[in-house]
Amino acid sequence: MLNIAVAGAGGRMGRMLIEAVLASGDCRLAGALDVAGSPAIGSDAGTFLGRTTGVTITADLRAGLAGASVLIDFTRPEGTLAHLVLCRELGVRAVVGTTGFSAEQQAAIAGHAQQVATVFAANMSVGVNVMLQLLAQAAQALGPGYDIEVVEAHHQHKVDAPSGTALAMGEAVARARGVDLAQQGVFTRHGHTGERRPGSIGFATVRGGDIVGEHTVLFCGTGERIEIAHKSSSRSNYADGSLRAARFLAGLPAGQPGLYGMDDVLALG
Repeated sequence: MLNIAVAGAGGRMGRMLIEAVLASGDCRLAGALDVAGSPAIGSDAGTFLGRTTGVTITADLRAGLAGASVLIDFTRPEGTLAHLVLCRELGVRAVVGTTGFSAEQQAAIAGHAQQVATVFAANMSVGVNVMLQLLAQAAQALGPGYDIEVVEAHHQHKVDAPSGTALAMGEAVARARGVDLAQQGVFTRHGHTGERRPGSIGFATVRGGDIVGEHTVLFCGTGERIEIAHKSSSRSNYADGSLRAARFLAGLPAGQPGLYGMDDVLALG
């Protein structure tokens, strides 16, 4: 059995991950973490499902990771980085689905992965990662004559924008075109903006209600428009992808470090 600890155990994604681990035939819930002061602290990790797991949700990182081989973390950047410090000390591999990292924080994750194997992806969905491959193919085949716009929608509680997934999609098409997204990305439009800058990659953000996650990339040419889209109706696809990532890490040779993406997990590269 693969022993997995889940960070953010009292949140929506944490609960989905716990349910997926408990439903799997090859994984065992070894720990459940949440921030101090969370109402979930001290309760059994399976309470929301009406079952007893014997795993108590704790804010004590060392206790929560003690029996784990892999940590799955969908929390906040600062919390994830703190968790990785202890993962490195204990030799616990990590699946990181947290978004909103700065460039400096991403560099810290890369540094961590030089010592402990880590899967880091903006989106753990299998479908989204297949879509990233399709976007790169489309951008390369269509060429600069098509304007690219990335439109994303999420629930009202999401704190970062554009979403990490939208940025990953922007990076995919930018790489395919051989350009730098930091230079070509347009993230705000307001007032008299003038004509669209040739070669730019635009982003639009929608926040509202309980939208799980929707991403559409438009390739707008003269006389035609191609749209490649992915819509999530449940967080279960993120949980399923995360378990695939955890199994991938478990299958690596003992002690082998490295920073991996979902393209590695799914053998898409």
